[in-house]
Amino acid sequence: MPFIVVGQENSGPIYLHYEDHGSGPPVVLIHGYALSGRAFDRQVPVLLEAGYRVITYDRRGFGKSSQPAVGYDYDTFTDDLHALLENLDLHDATLVGHSMGAGEVTRYLGRFGSSRVVKGVLLSPVTPYLLQADDNPEGVPASVFEGFAEAARTDTPAWMKGLLDQYYNFDKLRGALVSEQAYQASWNLAVTASATAAVACISTWTTDFRADLSKIGIPILVIQGDDDQVLPLSKTGRRMAALVKDLELVVIEGGPHAIPWTHADQVNASLVKFLA
Repeated sequence: MPFIVVGQENSGPIYLHYEDHGSGPPVVLIHGYALSGRAFDRQVPVLLEAGYRVITYDRRGFGKSSQPAVGYDYDTFTDDLHALLENLDLHDATLVGHSMGAGEVTRYLGRFGSSRVVKGVLLSPVTPYLLQADDNPEGVPASVFEGFAEAARTDTPAWMKGLLDQYYNFDKLRGALVSEQAYQASWNLAVTASATAAVACISTWTTDFRADLSKIGIPILVIQGDDDQVLPLSKTGRRMAALVKDLELVVIEGGPHAIPWTHADQVNASLVKFLA
């Protein structure tokens, strides 16, 4: 089980767990809130078969990575990602981020540039800027995020359950595109997250990525469902074209937030086409 050390908290190192399979051009998959690298179980085999080297990892606080009480901000997340790319000496990589992971892709390119990266993919992205502000009137009021954090702090399992229901649009897709077993597997991943991470990561959802997006000079693919109840298309994916020079938007009809699972065939087809 491979790990790298990405920091130190008091007397112990902070470990990042990753998986590295296959050969060929590298593709790094970065998961969303509350889950882990296992959230890409329906992408990894397809990418391996298509001839890519596929790397997944668990964000700090989630999955099999360390669960420190510090470092839940996008600069630290991208420091962790950069350490992984350097440790594996990856070049000409494609970064693929889902939800919060799209923030890692964006902030990484804004901070570190594209010397190691040739393309980026944002699935159901948290970008460009969710918080309502004078220069961002279409955003979400700060009180909404404060309510999310309070709910997560008060009863983390109940908060996770409600969020997963929205991830999958479970009321609509249960038994059709989402089985009880798939939902339970996601729940099992979500409850491995530390309570600290579950609360602290919510504050990152108000990060302003607009300056990062303006620095991106490589091709970017955005894939998003038009029924995303967590990060609505109108507040996220639809706004990206005005901020990124070379961007393609693929909209999946009826797709919820968790399109890597519910609409894997469509996501995988668009992903493989873009990589090629």
